[in-house]
Amino acid sequence: MKFIFLLWLILTFSVPLWVLLTGKVDLKADYSTANRDSAHLAPTPEGTPEAVIQVYAARAFNWRGAIASHSWIATKPKNAKEYTVYQVVGWRQYRGLPALSIAQDLPDRNWYNEKPEVLLDIRGSKAEALIPRIDQLAKTYPYAVPYTLWPGPNSNTFPAYIARNIPELGLAMPANAIGKDFLPGWQIIAKAPSGTGYQFSLFGVFGLLVAEKEGVEINFLGLTYGAQLNPSFRILLPGLRY
Repeated sequence: MKFIFLLWLILTFSVPLWVLLTGKVDLKADYSTANRDSAHLAPTPEGTPEAVIQVYAARAFNWRGAIASHSWIATKPKNAKEYTVYQVVGWRQYRGLPALSIAQDLPDRNWYNEKPEVLLDIRGSKAEALIPRIDQLAKTYPYAVPYTLWPGPNSNTFPAYIARNIPELGLAMPANAIGKDFLPGWQIIAKAPSGTGYQFSLFGVFGLLVAEKEGVEINFLGLTYGAQLNPSFRILLPGLRY
């Protein structure tokens, strides 16, 4: 029993400690001065008339980045001159606003000094067909107002919700996207966000996910342990980026 507990401690804290000690996250960052410029990952609307859907993720702000990421969705309809960014931001509630934000914005902003990565990129006719469905689902999202950092609903619950309801996206959420396993209502069994498998989850705290894209994930206290097989073998542990 002691060995199992020791192994759990090593698997849980080794990567987050390494992230903190090596300076992978900026513990001295300030909201007001942190970098929110474009990371230049999205195609420009002027040079890209076709429809575009992109999903991004970046390490969370400050110490949270050692274990978690923040994710969001950006869309640009055909011939549109701007992107619409869909995301849940908890501190909007401090200003009396819903946690869910739907706004014309830069799609690929750095997340407070953290450069994002592209999780999904769909263009052309497929994107054109899926964008209205994303918009409709976002506007009827059941957790647009409430926000709970742990275990959810939070910023990662939102893209996962959109993905489960539009399996054509094929979106596999990052393993460190804490909150992605929080299911709406009293639901305990659902499709995996990628639509390539299924998951069991008790309020985002305990669960199991088995899917072709995500692999095998064990959710324990909101943290992910497991292995991904596609497109290549990868161990999944708390704090590992994606």
